[in-house]
Amino acid sequence: MQKNSIDAYVEFSFKGEYYRYASCLDLHQLLLRHDEMPPIHALLAQEHRVDTYSYLFEVMEEEPVEFSHPQGIANDYMRDGKFSLYELAENWHNAKAEILLQTVAARELNITDLNQQPALKRALVAAYQLGHGVGRGK
Repeated sequence: MQKNSIDAYVEFSFKGEYYRYASCLDLHQLLLRHDEMPPIHALLAQEHRVDTYSYLFEVMEEEPVEFSHPQGIANDYMRDGKFSLYELAENWHNAKAEILLQTVAARELNITDLNQQPALKRALVAAYQLGHGVGRGK
């Protein structure tokens, strides 16, 4: 199964010191654990043991998170060389469905890349949406 990840980092200065907090975000795990897009600054802070109630965190939040090295589903949200965090957040439930369905396709049908089977992918997505009350009556 393909890896679904993207590297995220934020750079800033605080009290005369330079900080660069970076992490490889495992989108597969984030999608499985969260019902909506978690705040990336908070994820970086947690990984680097920065208190989210500190001045350091407040300064960190003022700087944009940069992204690089998209893999798997992260590539779907690249626009002109930039990662669209907003689009991923807006499409969180569909992205979560894709991750879950790819796991089922790999386990049950031995299909490692569901994107190579677009008709099957559409059918699985439709079934998933029906099971979650989305798209009924269409």
